[in-house]
Amino acid sequence: MSAQTSATEPLLSVRDLVQEFVVRGAGGAKGGVVQAVSGVSFDIMPGETLGIVGETGSGKSTLARAVLQAPRPKSGSVTFRGADLTTLRGGPLLQARRHMQFVWQDPFGSLDPKWKVRAIVEEPLVAYRDGDRAARRKRVDELLNLVGLDPDRYAGRHPRELSGGQAQRVAIARAVALNPSLLICDEAVSSLDVLIQAQVLNLFERLRRELGLSYLFIAHDLALVKQVSDRVGVMYLGKFCEVGPGESVYKQPLHPYTKALLDSIPSTEPGAARAAATLTGEPPSPISPPSGCRFRTRCPRAQEVCASEVPLPRELGPGHLVACHFPLTQSAPASQAMAPQDTTPATAKAQR
Repeated sequence: MSAQTSATEPLLSVRDLVQEFVVRGAGGAKGGVVQAVSGVSFDIMPGETLGIVGETGSGKSTLARAVLQAPRPKSGSVTFRGADLTTLRGGPLLQARRHMQFVWQDPFGSLDPKWKVRAIVEEPLVAYRDGDRAARRKRVDELLNLVGLDPDRYAGRHPRELSGGQAQRVAIARAVALNPSLLICDEAVSSLDVLIQAQVLNLFERLRRELGLSYLFIAHDLALVKQVSDRVGVMYLGKFCEVGPGESVYKQPLHPYTKALLDSIPSTEPGAARAAATLTGEPPSPISPPSGCRFRTRCPRAQEVCASEVPLPRELGPGHLVACHFPLTQSAPASQAMAPQDTTPATAKAQR
């Protein structure tokens, strides 16, 4: 594995990633295959933040775990710092993961309630045998100061003695202890109230500048993702339907699903009229996704071609790709329109 990545080469390059899970039925019989991630590709450059957004069940968290090889994807490649993680085993994979750390949604669920803050932050240093005890203690104090926590006040506390924002700061301090290149943040601020969200997002941005971090930032809130991301990828039922610069995706969405997500964001402007709902029903089951375009059963612009042909990504703006037969830059199709339908079985819900 190369020790460094050129600024002109991706830090992380994912190609045709597929993750599937077998669902067991009654008596242990095979009940179907959940197509959680289906042929996803993207790059993250050094110092860049890629945000991924989508409804619950779109495959965001499964994608993040597949990148981390926990569990390994069914197929595809994940190249990080010059090495394909899908081919690594044992020690080489462990060393690769040193440079790729995770920040989870629930800080209290990711912190051992029996450990004190100092031991929690020190844990990765101990696991990788990084420095002696005195050096690790000094490093823990530096990390707590870095995330805005006074070591004298917080190092001796248990997680239950912290607020949600403080606990997440401890989780972030632990995540950056080994000087990683990439942080994967899976709904890392969604459990926090709005004011604390803003503080933690500012912390992420400051750490990006000071430590040269890259982020894979996952959330269901497109407005929040846009604040912190250089580029945004919109996922639906295991596939990217749109990828582009954050400002471009937010101001001029090209995919009907992205437009529906934006329309669902409440306006803070006094007297602003709420956009008419353009998205109805539940996502189809990932065990049996629709043919052609997976969004067609809920799309007001769908036509017959949407059922027979998978839309391929095409670039309609600088760095702005969309996988749609009838993107929003075109006038709405007027003939042979398919009525949106909800094909979700009553007992089958989309799974993350």
